[in-house]
Amino acid sequence: MASALLAAFLFGASTPAAKSLAGEMSSFLLAGLLYAGSGLGLALWLALTHSHRAAAGGRAPLTRTDVQWLAGAVLAGGIVGPVFLMRGLATSEASSASLLLNLEGVFTALLAWFVFRENFDRRIALGMALIAAGGVLLSIGPGLAAGVSLGALEVAGACLAWAIDNNLTRKVSGGDATSIAAIKGSIAGAVNLGIAYAVGASWPGAGKIATAALIGLFGYGVSLALFVVALRELGAARTGAYFATAPFVGVALALALLGESPGTLFWAAAVLMGTGVWLHASERHVHAHVHEPMEHAHGHVHDEHHRHEHDFDWDGNEPHSHAHRHARLVHSHPHYPDIHHRHTH
Repeated sequence: MASALLAAFLFGASTPAAKSLAGEMSSFLLAGLLYAGSGLGLALWLALTHSHRAAAGGRAPLTRTDVQWLAGAVLAGGIVGPVFLMRGLATSEASSASLLLNLEGVFTALLAWFVFRENFDRRIALGMALIAAGGVLLSIGPGLAAGVSLGALEVAGACLAWAIDNNLTRKVSGGDATSIAAIKGSIAGAVNLGIAYAVGASWPGAGKIATAALIGLFGYGVSLALFVVALRELGAARTGAYFATAPFVGVALALALLGESPGTLFWAAAVLMGTGVWLHASERHVHAHVHEPMEHAHGHVHDEHHRHEHDFDWDGNEPHSHAHRHARLVHSHPHYPDIHHRHTH
């Protein structure tokens, strides 16, 4: 849970920060700088800590089967999503756009439940319904075509793209989180910058480029690495629910720093969304369940789910990563649909 909440804080803070740049450069250019800063910054961190990480042995490499899932995640979340968000931010108030980003959690959960068959109950469904209702309120504005803001629709489109990204990234969440975030950021940054160059986007000064890259490093890079860890521990729907706290960080910063004065609909949406997030955060899921035999590799410690022997000379350091096999196990304890609890109900 801590990883998801910290990821949410960093991403939430990036929204009003990116808003300050959204009107000064093209959507493709800003998205490219944000993700390039994310990818290059994390790649540098990986290079500087390579020796220590290798000695610790806690890094699980990506496998060949992970590539297709990661490619889809990069396309949806690293290219389509940021462009929609930057376009939406350019024509929306940062406070409303920040709360509207709660729809990412809704879309993530719907895909996780009905496409990837992640379990849920009435409490979780109600929480998501309240968050969605808040998003609908935020999309309504006076004097707009059909009463719906184009900017709000574009932010919602970004949320759908990121929801697809979240569920595809869940498939590879057993791998090294920093490496996954660095790959996604580097590829998405290069593609968006290439598109910006092709359409003749005007580049800002060095100071604004550095600012965008720094926002991307923490708001997209570090946040994404923490988000991958949360996907591994909580599953896509629950991680999306905790991540739904991100917009409230953005709202607080937008109101404090940008001097915006939201109306009645904004506060009604905040109440609905806050209640929905609380329903998720206070969930307790416990029942007798079966762990079927399986084999995989990821960073782990020897807890109740890892009672295996080693076929190599282990130095006793934890966490460590290697291919290991889980025997059949039946027990009961509070749990989420993490990489060890993807059973049916």
